[in-house]
Amino acid sequence: MSNLVIRRAHTEDVPAIVALLADDVLGAVRETPDDLAPYQAAFKLIDVDPNQHLVVAEREGTVVGCLQLTVVHSLSRRAATRAIIEAVRVSSTERGSGLGTTMIQWAIDESRRLGVALVQLTSDRSRTDAHRFYERLGFEATHLGFKLQL
Repeated sequence: MSNLVIRRAHTEDVPAIVALLADDVLGAVRETPDDLAPYQAAFKLIDVDPNQHLVVAEREGTVVGCLQLTVVHSLSRRAATRAIIEAVRVSSTERGSGLGTTMIQWAIDESRRLGVALVQLTSDRSRTDAHRFYERLGFEATHLGFKLQL
């Protein structure tokens, strides 16, 4: 992918990241891009945590994608370190370009570099296209997830 850079996100990227998060059917009702204060506060916590890797994909100075990779140390699976991929978003102008594949491959490669044994992610039940995408990349739907809204 020409002119593409995947890099650590900076505070100046927060508005673009929030816009990406809000730019779909689910995000449109969950996100509030007109009030960046909570996102900026969260970014500060993420940015100083060595187990958090919030990255953006940038093409010619424009943020066109993002994802968050979280490293979790655990005792299960013989003390395996896991990586969780969250908040994967690709700009509507880039969908179908291979950017999503490039970003997920970056996350897998970075996980290997960090000594991670298992990469996992969740995807909303309604995102059937995303499910096919992840399966095409080798992910398997092995678990049923549960959430409790607080």
